[in-house]
Amino acid sequence: MAIKYMGAVVLEVNGREVEVTEFNVNNNTGRKLVKTMNSTGRAKGYCEGIETFELSLTVAMPLGDTSIDWENVVGAKLTQYPVGGGQQISYTDCFTTEVDDQYSVDNEARISVKMNALNKVVE
Repeated sequence: MAIKYMGAVVLEVNGREVEVTEFNVNNNTGRKLVKTMNSTGRAKGYCEGIETFELSLTVAMPLGDTSIDWENVVGAKLTQYPVGGGQQISYTDCFTTEVDDQYSVDNEARISVKMNALNKVVE
C-alpha cells in the first residue's frame, strides 16, 4: 500500500490565494500538570485547558504587490491539500500576530508571518 503525503498549502486572505513556501504548526493541547503535596512526592494528574494553534509560514513577496496588509490580516483560512486525495486539514479564522520581511542573496524576497488559528477542521 502506497503512503500518501501532504501536498500544497494554500492561504486564503480576503478571497485571494497566497503562495506559501514554508509552513509550521504548533498545536498546544492546553493540558497542564497539577502538582499536589502528597507522600509520593510526585504529580498525580493534569487538568484540561484551552487548545491553541500557532502557525508560522513564509510567503513569496510578488514584485510591486502591496494589496495584502499583513499586519491587519484577520479571518484568513489555511488549508493543507494531500497529494492524490485524502483528508484536507484547514485552519480557520486565522489572524496575524507577527510579520517579518526576509531578504537574502540567493533567494527571493519573502515575508515571514506568525498567525494564530481559532479552529482546526479535518475535511
